[in-house]
Amino acid sequence: MKTATPFPDIILCNGHVATQVPQSPRAGAVAVGQGHILAVGDTDDMRPLAGPGTETIDLDGRMVVPGLVDTHIHFYEWALKRQGLKLDDITCLEDLLARVRRAAAGRRPGQWIMGQGWNETDWTTPRMPARDSLDRVAPDHPVLLWRCDLHLAAVNTAALKLAGIDTDTPDPPEGRIERDTRGRPTGILRELAINLVRRVVAAPGADQEIKAFEDAAGALHRRGITGIHDIRLMADRDGSRAFQAFQKLDRNGRLDLRCWVTLPGHRLDDIIGLGLRTGFGNEKLRVGHVKYFSDGGMGARTAWMIDPFLDAACGMPLMDMAALARDIDKADAAGLSVMVHAVGDRANRELIDIFESLEIRRARAGTPPPPIPHRIEHVQMIRPEDADRLGKLNLALCVTPANMVLDMNLIDSAVGENGRWAYAFRRLMDTGAPVMFSSDCPVTDPDPILGMHAAVTRQRADGTPEHGWYPESRVTAAEALAAYTVTPAAAHKISDLGAIAPGYKADLTVLSRNILEVPPSQWPEIGVDMTLFDGRIVYRQV
Repeated sequence: MKTATPFPDIILCNGHVATQVPQSPRAGAVAVGQGHILAVGDTDDMRPLAGPGTETIDLDGRMVVPGLVDTHIHFYEWALKRQGLKLDDITCLEDLLARVRRAAAGRRPGQWIMGQGWNETDWTTPRMPARDSLDRVAPDHPVLLWRCDLHLAAVNTAALKLAGIDTDTPDPPEGRIERDTRGRPTGILRELAINLVRRVVAAPGADQEIKAFEDAAGALHRRGITGIHDIRLMADRDGSRAFQAFQKLDRNGRLDLRCWVTLPGHRLDDIIGLGLRTGFGNEKLRVGHVKYFSDGGMGARTAWMIDPFLDAACGMPLMDMAALARDIDKADAAGLSVMVHAVGDRANRELIDIFESLEIRRARAGTPPPPIPHRIEHVQMIRPEDADRLGKLNLALCVTPANMVLDMNLIDSAVGENGRWAYAFRRLMDTGAPVMFSSDCPVTDPDPILGMHAAVTRQRADGTPEHGWYPESRVTAAEALAAYTVTPAAAHKISDLGAIAPGYKADLTVLSRNILEVPPSQWPEIGVDMTLFDGRIVYRQV
């Protein structure tokens, strides 16, 4: 045990502390003061450290883990979309239409109705909410409803008119306007076609953004999350607003998350011109990676595939690969790390080719890599021969286990037996590359417990399918916990987060049960009882 001065502010004792420190992985108590871990050891050793102002909390066997980090969350979009219609619990098109009808009844004509989260592949009858059906329930309101994966949206006639979309409107670059046999838009928009409508929606006010951010941060604390990587969407128009909101909260001492904020790839020259570098910032707010997209999503059939979908073609690249390679080279030379969205197996293969070529050129020139590795986001479907190449590259991988739960039925129907290469967490971890877990929220709920459950069981929360979906891709409980804690810290070269040890920042999560000992089938019942950020209790279960 290491002793501590001054007196701790808080002592958590009589618990199970998963330190994430290999030399001493378990402890019973931890002392916290001045925003840092002061001491870790047995309960009998910690109690005498208490001073007159110390709060001693008896955990009664509960578990303490490092503060959990969601390494891929669209925080700005989620914070604001939480104020719209929540559609992830819809079970059929009729239910969705009924919800839109109720929303229309409570709004003045002309007011927007927006929502997010529907997933038609899990409905009794998989039918998308196209233009005509939405017109029947909300003829006097523009409607914009994002599918759960954010790669597709459904809109009605009023929204199409405001956006100026009609029969003669061409598909935008990297987007698709779905049309019927007469060429009339159906109301289904894929990829950047969604932005034609999105740009006519009035931006929220600054006060509304700040309130939404603080409310969303509180929701993350209730899930044990103390750190996020806020990720930009395609052709993002709100990145500057998001960064401004984060900075305002930080200046006012109200930013209770550790945030890495990504920057949009289409602004690379501006980013370099401003002298920004990955990692620039302070302990709570840093510039993250520059974000690119190599393809789209499975649900929209815009993921770029080697073999055609069973019900569509091979998807689409969302950027010319030669242009992407040039941008990655330029960013790399400027000290900027990049992250690239890659879902389909063709997209991942092409991207690995690019990073292999980059490392060869760098080795020949004797130039060092950026201080923080480049990243591939999702790595959703990858052939084994391509996964095996990852271990030789200086890359970090970010995957989304909870999204697998949403996609099981979708992938079975879209690619059949090739689904065995999807969400291949075991194979990815076995390459030795750092693998981080995330939610891709608002695609899925940001609850890390559900993410860990999905990765370890390959099942939904209700235990289906019985033996797991491609169970050979399971990971262990310890690996899943590391993917939310120590791995993100190590991959981003942060030496005082991700573990519970003296001198580390006191970002801690208290779980109601020991996730390393409770059977995974019971994990969905585990709750977060307390969250500490910077040594302060920011959430406590009453």
